[in-house]
Amino acid sequence: MQRTHSNRRPASPTLLALALAAAALVSTQVSAQTKTIYIGMNGGQMEKIWSEHIFPAFEKANNAKVVVVPGTSSEILAKAQASKDKPQMHVMFLDDGVMARAIGMGLCEKMKPSAALNEVFPTARFKGDMATGVTMGMTGLAYNKKMYTEKGWAAPTSWMDMADPKLKGKVVFQSVSSSSFGLHGFLMFNRIKGGTERNVEPGFNAWKTSVGPNVLEYIPSSAKLAEMMQTGEAAIAPLTPTSVANLKAKGIQVEYAQPKEGSVVLMVAECVIANNSESALAQKLAEHLLSAEAQAAGLKHGNEIPSNPKAQASDADSKVVLAQFADYMKTAVVLDWDAVNESRPAWNARWNRLIER
Repeated sequence: MQRTHSNRRPASPTLLALALAAAALVSTQVSAQTKTIYIGMNGGQMEKIWSEHIFPAFEKANNAKVVVVPGTSSEILAKAQASKDKPQMHVMFLDDGVMARAIGMGLCEKMKPSAALNEVFPTARFKGDMATGVTMGMTGLAYNKKMYTEKGWAAPTSWMDMADPKLKGKVVFQSVSSSSFGLHGFLMFNRIKGGTERNVEPGFNAWKTSVGPNVLEYIPSSAKLAEMMQTGEAAIAPLTPTSVANLKAKGIQVEYAQPKEGSVVLMVAECVIANNSESALAQKLAEHLLSAEAQAAGLKHGNEIPSNPKAQASDADSKVVLAQFADYMKTAVVLDWDAVNESRPAWNARWNRLIER
């Protein structure tokens, strides 16, 4: 039987080589167009939420990849300062007090005017629009609900509950030198003892005979707190309602308590890093993160309080979170950050030498 042959001629080696070369060129060009933006921010749960639910829309719209450089605010600030002349990051998230220091160091460039920037709460805009709050919150107390219930203890109502003798070896406190939570807790204790942000002698003098004896461990950040609550090591610690909600979502029996003396306003702010290699794209990312769409996703998936009031609660739980936030803000305290930042290096050294040694 005679075989039939196709009329197609096999491609010549030259044509095949040209086709492959063209395909490689197109692939290279597409790859070259995808730019990477590095953002310094808290790792763990926050990184997970933003990477899964907030960054993707920006990446798709701008053919870009957002990569998180994880760390505490103090760690991110140190990295930005170390590479000031040739930044390795493009955008950074810092707690409000630390952001004020970053601006003073000349690490931020002015944010570009945008509709989203105009929508945020006026209190979220730093002087000269050098940075802007992305999420709003406050530091109060987190307590081990399981432990308190089993022991028949009433829920905490004051910062001074951390000094209760029944909690000896059960208080976990974040380091004042590396954590805003720890700094907030100490400064509220200092206020109760008669001090101010310009006079921390009362706090330092009273700590060792008050809260200090109850502290099981001073931790650099809150990353270890979930495990310590689960194992029953920790009874109480300074923390935000958002962080507490995220722990509860993991099945950890923990609750938030608003101290009668007030919680401390804690805003996570963003700034575009000065002299970075992708200023225009970094500004676009910063603008996107202030948008109602992005912040609504943060509220829905991470219980993060938006700085943009146009961000709508999409479910009943989110509406409860916003209502609670408004209630807590009635007694929330705003720190004197100018005074804090003037003296914080000296406080850090003193804290590390006398308290955590």
